[in-house]
Amino acid sequence: MVAGNHSTVTEFILAGLTEQPELQLPLFFLFLGIYVVTVVGNLGMITLIRLSSHLHTPMYYFLSSLSLIDFCQSSIVTPKMLVNFVTERNVISYPACMTQLYFFLVFVISECHMLAVMAYNRYVAICNPLLYNVTMSNQICFRMAVGVYIIGLTGATAHTGFMLRVLFCKADIINPYFCDIFPLLELSCSSTYINEVIVLCFSAFNILTPTVAILVSYVFIIASILRIHSTEGRSKAFGTCSSHISAVAIFFGSATFMYLQPSSVSSMDQRKVSSVFYTVMVPMLNPLIYSLRNKDVRIVLNKILEKRSFL
Repeated sequence: MVAGNHSTVTEFILAGLTEQPELQLPLFFLFLGIYVVTVVGNLGMITLIRLSSHLHTPMYYFLSSLSLIDFCQSSIVTPKMLVNFVTERNVISYPACMTQLYFFLVFVISECHMLAVMAYNRYVAICNPLLYNVTMSNQICFRMAVGVYIIGLTGATAHTGFMLRVLFCKADIINPYFCDIFPLLELSCSSTYINEVIVLCFSAFNILTPTVAILVSYVFIIASILRIHSTEGRSKAFGTCSSHISAVAIFFGSATFMYLQPSSVSSMDQRKVSSVFYTVMVPMLNPLIYSLRNKDVRIVLNKILEKRSFL
């Protein structure tokens, strides 16, 4: 490429969810409400687990980590999206875009592996209950959680590091509303071969590995549950897994729907809807799923509310 035939992009324009002015304000209040529920739900779940000694178990330790990840992931994307609804020109600077990309990837990758860790925890609890306290000791749980965040940081550093070498000098409009890997690579006028190889290698690890781990865990879990003779026992065992299964289905289902969509113009609206669900709705739904479908959480929450009512 000959120097002087291009100009380096210093900022990007975020296309946003809609170009219709009459929808900007209603969408602002809609997503503001979703973000408030996300913040209250996830921080409330973390606080509830921290305050109740009854919930100081490996299962809820990982659940509080998942809530922290969901809170951070939503906070990376949603506030900027809300600002864009009430500004005329939706601009994000190059450094801010790379920062958003980095932290978004940290928490997305971490969530993939945290869900796998939670599946393994359920496997140990149901298939090896006598060894549960040894296998899932506080020290081991801490190391597993730290390992999840290290994987997230490593993947995000690799993706963002190689993204920094990409030259952006084409159209500077990112579709739809936040900085992600593929929308940024579409704007490049330099070679993206290395970036695509990095995406392929890390995606194989960060998506396939947790998926296989979750599937294998639940194969053993289901086999173990089916050997339980008591109907009540089988129901209780399935009940302890139902919340996690729902969270896994929503997260991986929405992520797959987002990234496996065709890139044609006709599918752009579908891609916007799936990206909203993946980045905004999932962090809101997870604490609701675990609070509404989890008996222990409901009991602790009711006790706290009853104490408050007597004060």
